[in-house]
Amino acid sequence: MEQLSEIQFKKFRDLIYDASGMHFSEINRPILESRLKERLRKANLESVDDYYTLITKSDEELKILLDAVTTNLTSFFRNKVHFTGFENGVIEDLKKVKKDKTIRLWSAGCSTGEEPYSLAMVLKDKLPDWKIEIVASDISFNVLMKAREGYYPKARVVGIPPEYLKRFMTEVGDGYSIKDEIKNIITFDYHNLKNEPSFKKFDIVFCRNVIIYFDAKAQEDVINGFYNSMTNHSYLFIGHSESLFGMKTKFIFTKFDETCLYMKKEGV
Repeated sequence: MEQLSEIQFKKFRDLIYDASGMHFSEINRPILESRLKERLRKANLESVDDYYTLITKSDEELKILLDAVTTNLTSFFRNKVHFTGFENGVIEDLKKVKKDKTIRLWSAGCSTGEEPYSLAMVLKDKLPDWKIEIVASDISFNVLMKAREGYYPKARVVGIPPEYLKRFMTEVGDGYSIKDEIKNIITFDYHNLKNEPSFKKFDIVFCRNVIIYFDAKAQEDVINGFYNSMTNHSYLFIGHSESLFGMKTKFIFTKFDETCLYMKKEGV
């Protein structure tokens, strides 16, 4: 496949943006070209224009393309500062205000599952007698399948506290499997953040290093979608390089020690 012409690049860029909110700039144009080359080969097509026609007619192929252009970099207990604030700040605060002893968390852009499994381990440890419900979503079917399996090579479990590794995972062959007591509190589901979430009443939302791939309008739409899906006293975690500065949003910036995050508390 030859390099995309300007017209072709803009057509694919706009279609991907309209479908997902992901914005491809000139800087990451090579990523789009390499993913398209792979899809053309697998679809047995020679022309980029023929592939464009295909994805405009096939919702399934469009989902496959969106899957292919998504970046899925993650790890267990990624960004220790966030987990410190999650444990010592957010959980302790919610323990005081949640009288029903039920906590709902959404891991948006969960990739291969390391984030929601890490959060589940902490919640299971810190709130042993609570009802814990976690929804983990992604736009990639491939990573969701891996996440549901819950099996990770030994090199991937680096970062898990030894006591959690022993308590919540089982060594199998050259890796570890997540135990059912953790798996059973997580629902993995496909979700395109471009769409209004059907998930509701969350006490905590994690969406880290995802909105950096969106332009300003799409970022604001996603953030306000989170706001509408959360309870009145709830918390939002985004990536350390991301910010809500300049957005029209009702979230309140807050801190627990070194942890920066956002809170929904209407009336404040």
